[in-house]
Amino acid sequence: MAPANISMALPVVKLATDCADYADTLAPYLDQLRPLPSLITEHITSAAALKQLYIDTNPFVSGLAISLFLSPFFLFAAELNQNWSQIDRVWSILPTLYNAHWMIWAHLSGLSTERLDLRLFVSLVWSVRLTYNYWRRGGYNIGSEDYRWAIIKRRIGQPWFFILDVTFIALAQNVLLFLVTSPSYIALLVSRLDTANNDRALTSLDYYFAGQILYLIGQTWLSDQQQWDYHSVKHQYQKTARVPTHCGFTAEELDRGFRTSGLWAYSRHPNFTSEQLVWWSFYLWSSLLAGKPFNWTIVGPVIYSLIFVGSTPITEYISEGKYPEYKEYRQQVGMFLPKSFSAPRFSGRYSPKKKRIADGNNYATKKNAEDYAQAKTRYDLR
Repeated sequence: MAPANISMALPVVKLATDCADYADTLAPYLDQLRPLPSLITEHITSAAALKQLYIDTNPFVSGLAISLFLSPFFLFAAELNQNWSQIDRVWSILPTLYNAHWMIWAHLSGLSTERLDLRLFVSLVWSVRLTYNYWRRGGYNIGSEDYRWAIIKRRIGQPWFFILDVTFIALAQNVLLFLVTSPSYIALLVSRLDTANNDRALTSLDYYFAGQILYLIGQTWLSDQQQWDYHSVKHQYQKTARVPTHCGFTAEELDRGFRTSGLWAYSRHPNFTSEQLVWWSFYLWSSLLAGKPFNWTIVGPVIYSLIFVGSTPITEYISEGKYPEYKEYRQQVGMFLPKSFSAPRFSGRYSPKKKRIADGNNYATKKNAEDYAQAKTRYDLR
C-alpha cells in the first residue's frame, strides 16, 4: 500500500479498522518528510505550487513538519530571554491550530469535513477556556515563567538544563502538541471511507464524544474557578484579617492556605484530571470510529499524561513546604483520581518548629524558602 509518488497523500482503505493501521496508513508516507524542506524552498515564490504541495503531502507528515519547524524558534526565544515558558504561552493554542490543519487539508482535498469541523469546534472551546485561565493567572505578563523550570535548572545545572531545553522543552513538547491531535488523522480516514460508502457524515458516537469533551472542559473550568475563588478570598482575608461576608469559607479553611472543598475534596488536582481526559476522549473518539480501541495514536495522550505525572510532584513539593497540613491532605486525597468520596479531615496540629517565612501574603517553611521565592508569582498552565 506504499504510495507510488509524493502526490499520493492518503492510503486507500476498505475497512474502518484499516484506518488505524500504522503500517498501512502512516509508515509508507514518513519518507515524504525528508525532501519536504527542499520542495518548499523550490516553490516558495508560488502560492499555487505551495498549495498543491500541501495537498500532495500526507497531512500527518505536513503537521509533523510544522511542529519540527517551530521548535527552533521556541529554543531561540527561551535562550535569548532566559525564560523557558515560551511554549507555555501557546500550549492552549497549538493543538487547536493542528486540528484546524486536519480540517483545512481535508477541505482543500475535497473530502467530507463535518466530523473534523466538530472536532475543531470542541478543540476551540478547550483553547478559549485554557487561554483565558492562563491569561488571568498572569501567564502572558512580561517575564512570567513557570516557577518549576527555575527549580529544575538549579537542581541539574546549566549544561544539563540546556540539553533539556533542546530535547524536551523546545522540541518534544512542541511535537507532543501535534501528536495529541493525531487521532484526527484516523477520523479523517474514517470520514473519507464513510463518504465512499455513502454513510452518514456524523454518527451518535460523534455527538456523544463531542458532548463528553465539552463536559470535561466544563469540569476543568469549575475546578479552576473554585481555586480562583478560594485564593481571591484568602488574599482578601490576609489583608484585612477578617473573613469576607458570604464567602463560603471559614477562617480555619483560609488559614490552611489551600482549598480542600468542592472538587478539591476528592482530587488534589481535579483540573489536571479533566485536562488529561479531554485528550484521552479525542483518542477514544477516533479509535472507536475505526473499531480499534488500541492503536498507534495512543502515543499522544500517553505522553501528555506522563508530563502531568512527572511535573505535578514538583508542584506538590512547593505546596508541602508552604502549607504544614498539605502532607495530611496528600495522605487522604488522590493526586488525580479519588481515594474516597469523604471530605478530608485534619488533625489541627501545627508544628511550631517549622519557621514560617513571611513574604507578602504567603508563607513557606525555611526548608523550601528558596524554592518558594521562585514561586511567588505562581501559575500552572497544565
